[in-house]
Amino acid sequence: MRTSIATVCLSGGLDDKLAAAAAAGFEGVEIFENDLIACASPPAGIRRRVEDLGLSMELYQPFRDFEAVPPDRLAHNLRRARRKLELACLLGAPMLLVCSSVSELAIDDDDLASEQLHQLATLAEEYGVRVAYEALSWGRHVNDYEHAWRIVAAADHPALGVCLDSFHILSRGTDLDGIDAIPADKLFFLQLADAPYLAMDVLQWSRHHRCFPGQGSFDLPGFLQRVVAAGYRGPLSLEVFNDVFRQADPGPTAVDAMRSLLGLQEALGRLLDTTPTPGLDLTHLPETVEPSGFAFVELAVDASSGPMAEDLLGRLGLEHGGQHRSKPVQLWQRDDARVLLNYGDQRLSATLEGDSLVTALGVESADPAQSARRADALIAPRLPRRRGPAEADLVSVAAPGDTAVFFCRTQTTPSWLDDFLPLASADRPDGGDLTAIDHVGLIQPFEQFQASGLFYQLLLGLQPRGSVEYAAPTGLMRSRALASAGGRIRLALNVPALGGDLSGPATAQHVAFGCRDIFATAAAMRERALPILPIPTNYYEDLDARWELDPALLETMRTFGILYDRDEAGGELFHLYTGMLGHRLFLEVVQRVGGYEGYGEVNAPVRAAAQLATV
Repeated sequence: MRTSIATVCLSGGLDDKLAAAAAAGFEGVEIFENDLIACASPPAGIRRRVEDLGLSMELYQPFRDFEAVPPDRLAHNLRRARRKLELACLLGAPMLLVCSSVSELAIDDDDLASEQLHQLATLAEEYGVRVAYEALSWGRHVNDYEHAWRIVAAADHPALGVCLDSFHILSRGTDLDGIDAIPADKLFFLQLADAPYLAMDVLQWSRHHRCFPGQGSFDLPGFLQRVVAAGYRGPLSLEVFNDVFRQADPGPTAVDAMRSLLGLQEALGRLLDTTPTPGLDLTHLPETVEPSGFAFVELAVDASSGPMAEDLLGRLGLEHGGQHRSKPVQLWQRDDARVLLNYGDQRLSATLEGDSLVTALGVESADPAQSARRADALIAPRLPRRRGPAEADLVSVAAPGDTAVFFCRTQTTPSWLDDFLPLASADRPDGGDLTAIDHVGLIQPFEQFQASGLFYQLLLGLQPRGSVEYAAPTGLMRSRALASAGGRIRLALNVPALGGDLSGPATAQHVAFGCRDIFATAAAMRERALPILPIPTNYYEDLDARWELDPALLETMRTFGILYDRDEAGGELFHLYTGMLGHRLFLEVVQRVGGYEGYGEVNAPVRAAAQLATV
């Protein structure tokens, strides 16, 4: 299906928005009135610019407060309409979007509304323009699509149809069965937006909190299934009002928008897999290869933080297992837990001296080439790599937030591990029982938080596992959990709820290692003088009050600084933290018991406060 985006979705001037839409691969645009009014180019010049970019002009919008008004007001509205229709012709827009009235002058009279919309459609027909009537969810008298359709049907004009807007319909919880009653030739246009469920005024919800498909809580695939089943074959057009998007770089936002429509079409294809749908042409993405685990996590370090990281990993129980043949990169590992220390990553130069950053995730793929093809289809830019003779040809792509994702197949011959020259070690530390990387916490730039979640869902097939907000000592934090179906890949995406500084314990990245027996592991770490984060006695007093843990167990947890959580099904999490490694990174060790799937989010404020006290 054709793809389109309303210019209101993006930041910048109109030309910036059009260029971003074209670069992201959109085929069409809706011109939002405010963008045109503020633009210095004349309408004919905008039309030429749209054509030069290879875009189609889908519609001009919005035309407000037209219908069901007294006769004197109607004359004024028809004059306004004529000017807007002339403008639509100059723009090359074949359609004018008319919103249901919110004016106090509007009369609650469907017959009058139909009669006046018929007059508008007759006028529009003279200009070769069609009129799409949309029910605003806060419309004064018409606020749902079924009511709008009854008015359009009664008007009975070939140039008049309806626009269905997913936000206006799904935000009200309107039944979707009425879509089936609308003839396909009267489904003039479709606008799509997702949104999180929020208990607030629908107008404020709409104006500030819409998001792209897959980033919110609405069932957009199910909604779209009903619309295409009714015969709609027009463009999939995004109309998203979002405060963050309208101040972010329009280029990445447009790519995120296009990626959301690719994912939506894929989800729709799954729903229609056994249902013949004549005339429907969806974009098909290469199938997802579900990752079977982390191959590695790469940390960028410098001359100050590198030795500290090496010391910390050694005390944690990992072994310095190899040095890269051609790059300043070390391999540290214990079983399937692998960390790469990169001394040459230029991204670290912009941070404070002595810092460390998670810069890359290696994920295990049964078919790295297929994973790379899916990444290409999802507009994930491939990253250039310098590769020496006979070194592994790994594909890496850029994720939002400046993290690289590598597709690896470790247990094969040759393996990417062969790029590391093994180091003979006479002193192999007892690592306790670290087994693998359990999860990674990534701090995201404020404007890319939603984009990151959608990216990892679509690229790796991860599923949302809940979102939380918690009060850290330095401000409110928002966290979104994602995991693969089998839990072999887990991510926690974190962002300051109000934006701001990304350095310090509250906004630090972290790598969590899984183990079989955290008490034995903690004892081994203590023998190696690992600086386990001290946890306040008040925390354990509260644990005792909430959970009535065995006193001996509670005392052992207190001794080793082990924190605790329990889910509703009785699953348990035991975990401990290190202090800060630089300004933006710390490490964690976790043991999951009884199918616990969370991340110990309830303990995040305690952890952040304890780390802040040690900085």
